[in-house]
Amino acid sequence: MHMVFPLLVSFIIVFLIVPVLQRYAKQIGFVDQPSKRKIHNDPIPLMGGIAIYLGCMISILIFVPTNPTSLAIMLGGTILMLTGLLDDWFKTKGKEFPVWPRILIYGVVSSIPIWFGIEITGMSNWKFDDMIVFPEWLAWTATIIWVFAITNMINFIDGVDGLASGIVTISSFTLFIIAALMGNMPLAMLAGVLVGSCLAFLTYNFYPAKIFMGDAGAVFLGYTIAVISINGAFKSATVLSLFVPVLVLGVPILDTAIVFMRRLLKGQGLHKADKLHTHHSLMKWGLNQRQTVTFLYLIGIVFALLSIIIVLLIR
Repeated sequence: MHMVFPLLVSFIIVFLIVPVLQRYAKQIGFVDQPSKRKIHNDPIPLMGGIAIYLGCMISILIFVPTNPTSLAIMLGGTILMLTGLLDDWFKTKGKEFPVWPRILIYGVVSSIPIWFGIEITGMSNWKFDDMIVFPEWLAWTATIIWVFAITNMINFIDGVDGLASGIVTISSFTLFIIAALMGNMPLAMLAGVLVGSCLAFLTYNFYPAKIFMGDAGAVFLGYTIAVISINGAFKSATVLSLFVPVLVLGVPILDTAIVFMRRLLKGQGLHKADKLHTHHSLMKWGLNQRQTVTFLYLIGIVFALLSIIIVLLIR
């Protein structure tokens, strides 16, 4: 119950806050306007990320003992949420927030876990009889790349109603189970807080969505789950354990790999928005939004189960 109660509280907070933000966003015109690249046909409130952020932050402050992971999440997550909110504001005005300032901020924030001693420090060798400790520069580089990549990958898949919130729900619930198996209660509570917030938001965000999380929610979720996975899945310190976080976040990683390959083949910029994502392809093949999201959920669940099996094997 110590691990489950934060989940329930974060769920209730987000569930109650979303309708308030939904009405306020409509009043001030903070909505995502339809366009050729967008799937929705009507303006949709774009303040859902604030609800997710508040649900997580309030629950963390109440329930989670102060530790390096929670501090890194609160600091980095706040910066990214505010950056994403500014990006969302530009979108409501039909403009684009410049890409390079965003990349610079994301890069700096990706180093925040290192300030609190959260690093991908190494792994065991193939014979599992000795620990390979990364030199400091490699540990820092691997950590920054991982956090930066996952932060952006969750943002990339946020293109269909309920996809990003549902995939993060599955991934964070998987990390919740892994942390519980490892006996790491603070980490389990952090993952549980994420589960509750995303699950509550999903009740409003599943097709047809009544509100979007926007960049504010997507980059906050991506960063948070990346940090949790470093102290959770990566800490098993075996070669097999390297597959755990990759499988936990298999859907956004696979989608990003496919999209980048397609963009390279087309000779276009890797950061340019388009309709080359997996969910776009599935819909072109005839699936509707519900079917597309459900199919990707199932893939995410399969990856999650494989990651849990690996954790059980290496314990």
